[in-house]
Amino acid sequence: MKNYKVKIVSLMMAFMAISTACDDILDTEPLGQETGQNYLNDPINAEQAVNAVYDVLHWDEGGKNSGHTYEWMFGDVLSDDADKGSKPGDFLEIQEMSEWRTNSSHGITASTWNNNFHGIYRANFIIENMPNATIDEDLKSRLIGEAYFLRGYYYLYLTQKFGGLPLFDRPVEPGDYRNIGTIQRATLAETLAFIVESFDLASPLLPEIHADDDLGRATSGASRAYKARTMIYEMGVTNSAGFTWQQVLDATDSVIGSGVYSISGVNFAQMIEDEGENGINSVFEVQNVSNNEGWGPIKAGTTNNIIQANRSDWGWGFNNPTQALIDSYETGDPRIACTVYADGDVVHGEVQTIPFPDENSTGYLNRKAAVEPGIRSTTDGKDSPQNVRKMRYADVLLMNAEAAYHTGDATKANNRVNQVRQRAKSSTRPKGSQEGSLGYVAYSAAELTGVLNDISLSGTPLLDAIHAERRCEFAMEGQRFYEMVRTGIYMTYIATLGSEIEANCTSHLITDGVVNPVPVLAIPLNEVQSWGLAQNPRY
Repeated sequence: MKNYKVKIVSLMMAFMAISTACDDILDTEPLGQETGQNYLNDPINAEQAVNAVYDVLHWDEGGKNSGHTYEWMFGDVLSDDADKGSKPGDFLEIQEMSEWRTNSSHGITASTWNNNFHGIYRANFIIENMPNATIDEDLKSRLIGEAYFLRGYYYLYLTQKFGGLPLFDRPVEPGDYRNIGTIQRATLAETLAFIVESFDLASPLLPEIHADDDLGRATSGASRAYKARTMIYEMGVTNSAGFTWQQVLDATDSVIGSGVYSISGVNFAQMIEDEGENGINSVFEVQNVSNNEGWGPIKAGTTNNIIQANRSDWGWGFNNPTQALIDSYETGDPRIACTVYADGDVVHGEVQTIPFPDENSTGYLNRKAAVEPGIRSTTDGKDSPQNVRKMRYADVLLMNAEAAYHTGDATKANNRVNQVRQRAKSSTRPKGSQEGSLGYVAYSAAELTGVLNDISLSGTPLLDAIHAERRCEFAMEGQRFYEMVRTGIYMTYIATLGSEIEANCTSHLITDGVVNPVPVLAIPLNEVQSWGLAQNPRY
């Protein structure tokens, strides 16, 4: 169990006192310099103000003028790993998005834009005002570093969905939004370079580890890992910002060399449970606690779990894993049972009845999002305390493997992949796989014979193995869509969905100056009109 979660509330006192927001996130009055500065001169207030930047990470069921928005709606359902699920007519916007037939008034994309630009605005307030605060210099530096990290995080979250963005390195001022056309969108490459710069600015200001009371805050390792993730995405989609695989190798080598993280001895099955949070395998995860909240904007927990849970039990049944995902695993891979469950499977000691096909589209549900009954009974079934894993050490190892491959070190690349495979092979069955029990049951030696053997490959088969390992390791964690785009296989997949969906997607591609076609969603209409922003293709 976690010792501490970063304490955040829906709207921190700092921002209630010193900021005013209109319906459009970009249409925001600036924070008062003097009032804001006075507030930050108190160390408790300064920390709370940074907590308010983290706060936006929780806005999945609604934050400031927004509705439901979850990473799986993009990273899983837009890919070949998952379907929308639930009842066919429930939350049709998700289905429309997966078929690339949304519009600029789409609620999910509007909420995503709204939420993350709120986060960017709050981060920039800290970056601009914190340097002059009269607080301990070490604390000041750390808080500024956290703001840089979160600005980079929010921008990356947005640019992978919308392409190039307006770039803000300071809080928005009245003159910016009163004159339509004064703020323009940067290119995709410029935006990704700006994100890398934010992570570079964050890294030297952040510690490698935090004290127990500050678990969940950004670290130097998290910043370097996200820098690597941004660079490999950029090289796959534009490759014009000047990044190199050597830089990715250096960034991930530094995280590995820190000695802070490990997957050795980490049970994959336990890692996805409550007791696996903030462990030695964790690089960055969104911290959640339950306040027994009902429906409406969740202030400290998440509705991510109930939305994906079994409709015949306590959930809404969205984000259904596909047969294609299951078929991508090697026979006997223990990660399958920790990622997907089906009708008749036992989850947290309870036999599952999945209402396929009436309220489920594939017959499967996301095991990584399951929450045990004892925790559910204390949360009103709404605000789950389960953390959302965003960056795991296995990701650092596999990015390092891909960089090693591209820089000519096949031995190192094979070694990194095998570390991940060996950990997967050592996993138990998922927690509570036997009815009436919450224990972890080991696989027998016979069951694991010939399973996930070490690889020793070179050339294209090695690169393919790295990509395949990424899919199996991070399935249902909201990454697959971006992986498909950056590796150039997304349009091949879209073509299998029929000519209409292929035509829809093709009409929304960024094609100029890209390595691989980049499908993008519509920028909200009110932002286009308020700012005079160029809309994405054919919206």
